Amino acid sequence: MAQPIGNHFLQIPGPTNVPERVLRAMSAPTIDHRGPEFAELTGEVLQAVRPDFGTTGPVVIYPSSGTGAWEAALVNTLSPGDRVLAFETGHFAVLWREMAEKLGLRVDFVPGDWRHGVDPVVVAERLAGDSAHEIKAVCAVHNETSTGVTSRIAEVRRAMDEAAHPALLLVDTISSLGSIDYRHDDWGVDVTISCSQKGLMLPPGLGFNAVSEKALRANEKAGLPRSYWDWQPVLQANRRGFFHSTPATNLLFGLREALRMLDDEGLPQVFERHRLHSAATRAAVRAWGLETLCLDEREHSPALTAVVLPDGHDADKVRELILHRFNMSLGAGLGKVAGKVFRIGHLGHFNDVSLSGTLAGVQMGLELAGVPIDQGGVEEALRVLKAA
Repeated sequence: MAQPIGNHFLQIPGPTNVPERVLRAMSAPTIDHRGPEFAELTGEVLQAVRPDFGTTGPVVIYPSSGTGAWEAALVNTLSPGDRVLAFETGHFAVLWREMAEKLGLRVDFVPGDWRHGVDPVVVAERLAGDSAHEIKAVCAVHNETSTGVTSRIAEVRRAMDEAAHPALLLVDTISSLGSIDYRHDDWGVDVTISCSQKGLMLPPGLGFNAVSEKALRANEKAGLPRSYWDWQPVLQANRRGFFHSTPATNLLFGLREALRMLDDEGLPQVFERHRLHSAATRAAVRAWGLETLCLDEREHSPALTAVVLPDGHDADKVRELILHRFNMSLGAGLGKVAGKVFRIGHLGHFNDVSLSGTLAGVQMGLELAGVPIDQGGVEEALRVLKAA
């Protein structure tokens, strides 16, 4: 297609589509980030963001990507040479491990097949074997964006409690916050890591750490070097309604509006909408005769679906064809599943008709690319949507 016509279908699992309401909010004139109007904005945003994390405690906000929020979680709670327990659930779990090792941490990395989430049984076994309590933190990715697998964090927490182990629980919710039910306080999470460009329906640029009292106590003794990522200056400035460095002012305008939108819909309804779209997408995949990367029925992601192509078919060429023919972007396979899968994002500002159009484009693209599929995927998805 020489010149794209109509709206671009951005169906990658983040950055996601930014709603008009949020775009308009961000277009407001920039204000003095040391003035009283900004202090009011800060107070409103810091209070409004807490329910999305499922916490009544502090949420630290940085001008950053999710990668920065990863680093902040580690350097504020740990010391050089500390052991952490982490799990190979996908590409982003691998990247988080690499960061931890570069920071001077010792990572016990449990290998995985990228088709399952964190196994709570293995968590219990590893912690039970650590009688000296050398492991200082358990790191888990809640929703692995590269695979479409959601780990069962509540069960991970129970496993830690049953082992009576004092390790911190650090959880990446970068592609789950605002899309999948998550409960920082109820699940006993110590640091929840997230960012702005997925379920919160914003452009990239804001990183988040939700912090427990236990994490704040660990912060007092943590020995990893930190300056920009230090929680304490941010928390101290937040008490006055400000930030210790220049904030992303207009993104905070957008965040306030996005949080209002989530509150208007109601978080239970938001989570149910994502669950429904995931179920409809999987119904289409099954009807096509293809399989999802996720193998555990308990762990299918409500935010995205990774589709496995048959041997001999290049997922990236299918994505390229769909982009040029139908002006729709799908997520690439990452790491060791590159070229083997494509990812359909169904999170954020998204509805039934958007999903129907997305699946129609995928079905046409698969057929045009010569991938052997059965007919009826779109119709099967519509059946699920209509029955809701």
